[in-house]
Amino acid sequence: MAKKPFTNRLNDLDPKTWLKFQKSWFVHNPPRRQPNVLRHPAKFPETLAQEFIEFFTKRGQMVLDPMAGTGSALVAALRAGRHSCGVELNPAYAEIARQVVEQEQASLGEAAQGLTARVIQGDAARFADYAGEYQLPPVDYVITSPPYWDMLRAYGAQTQKKRRQTQALDVFYSDDPADLGNIDDYDEFLHRLVKIYASLQTVLRPGAYLTIIVKNVKKGGKLYPLAWDLARQLGQVYQLKDERIWCQDDIRLAPYGLGSAWVSNTFHHYCLQFRKG
Repeated sequence: MAKKPFTNRLNDLDPKTWLKFQKSWFVHNPPRRQPNVLRHPAKFPETLAQEFIEFFTKRGQMVLDPMAGTGSALVAALRAGRHSCGVELNPAYAEIARQVVEQEQASLGEAAQGLTARVIQGDAARFADYAGEYQLPPVDYVITSPPYWDMLRAYGAQTQKKRRQTQALDVFYSDDPADLGNIDDYDEFLHRLVKIYASLQTVLRPGAYLTIIVKNVKKGGKLYPLAWDLARQLGQVYQLKDERIWCQDDIRLAPYGLGSAWVSNTFHHYCLQFRKG
């Protein structure tokens, strides 16, 4: 009996590459950040985003990052041969993202011809409005990473001493009241974050996936299960399909609580996979 040919309705990958991506944890140590994006205090790597984009989409489909930062997801989409759109609240980061995208398009040359990569300076909570205003096509995939609550404002967290001493480098996203990273109440932050992601239902095609890269946070000696709370609450809106654990093993250990208390060095993120039913 002839072997049934492999049919791939989700992406353009071969079975071997598909199977490798199904591993529930992975180690990814990103390359050193380029000088033009160092200003952003919490950028996620293009190399990681590209792996997810290539798994959850086919060439020519539309990728969205509603919290685009300096454009990592858009760059990754261009490299993968996908259209993309990003929304960024901070005007300075939005402008950096535009420059980064233009540079990437020029670098890719003919490989990027016909691909759109739009950066919208605005509020992620209004993306449904922007989609109509800019006549954007339905979104095939979302990949994004939200602020990890207000942790960038916690001295000694991501606000490294080196960044504080360098005036050109930001230690938090902005002073905008609409910036979720400025909300100090955890429950309010979580509520507004879930509301933003839930609002994307109107622009997502049926069956589209969302990948949200996030981790639990520590504040005042207490663990706040941000990743788990987000999974539980947003799982009432979308299907919570799975998780992948992104492990980083290239970060130097710090002696938190040494000799007195248990405080872990947190070198992993949760890549939560949701799907519009």
